Amino acid sequence: MLSNLFQFDFQLWFLNLGVIIVQREAHSETRRGMGKREERVRKAEEMVEKAMKNQDASHDASHALRVRDLALSLASEQGLSSDFDSMHIIELAALFHDIADHKYIRDPSEEKIVENFLNEEGVEENIKSKILKIIKGMGFKEEVDGNGNTECFPEFGVVQDADRLDAIGAIGIARCFTFGGSRKRLLHDPAILPRSDLSKEQYMNSEQQTTINHFHEKLFKLKDMMKTKAGQRRAERRHKFMEEFVKEFYEEWNGIS
Repeated sequence: MLSNLFQFDFQLWFLNLGVIIVQREAHSETRRGMGKREERVRKAEEMVEKAMKNQDASHDASHALRVRDLALSLASEQGLSSDFDSMHIIELAALFHDIADHKYIRDPSEEKIVENFLNEEGVEENIKSKILKIIKGMGFKEEVDGNGNTECFPEFGVVQDADRLDAIGAIGIARCFTFGGSRKRLLHDPAILPRSDLSKEQYMNSEQQTTINHFHEKLFKLKDMMKTKAGQRRAERRHKFMEEFVKEFYEEWNGIS
């Protein structure tokens, strides 16, 4: 009887030892994976700094870093912080979202800069696919005609909302006038009215437009286009600040204020 009990206890101890070893190996593998991803993010930050250093301050590396920080914060509020794959997708997509912006690229080969980086880093296919889908589909021009993105998944909504939050509020106002100045646009011309019911092509053809009209054609619409609850909450305050600014702008322009 004692012999059987001893044998049973030994088998149970051996089984538990095996479980502990497997758990430790899994933990070590996770730590190695996390370390590799942290290094990948560092490389991504360096690439963003280098690729965007000559762009105006409306779409520079600081914008990409702000969007990254906003996206990670929104992701946490949305309950995604415990999903390491989701957080990695969100961080890389946010960092890279404007690195090949059509308004700035000088060489068609630059459009592949993100895909090439992900391939060189050996990023898993499921993660790479989501990063590229986010970058390709998150722009306002893809929804300007009212046709929402049909491939919206949690990481997509988080990164898109983060980018849109950086387009409104105090920072958004500063970025709007910075971009307008870089394109030598007029601040305002009462004879040039904001366009409505724009198609993607019409929106992208922004010649003859004024900086103040961009608020009406895009920025005032972003609050109601937020995909996440966290993004919607933050957008309310920034939107109100922007409305007050534009109201004051018109009053000062017309000599009322």
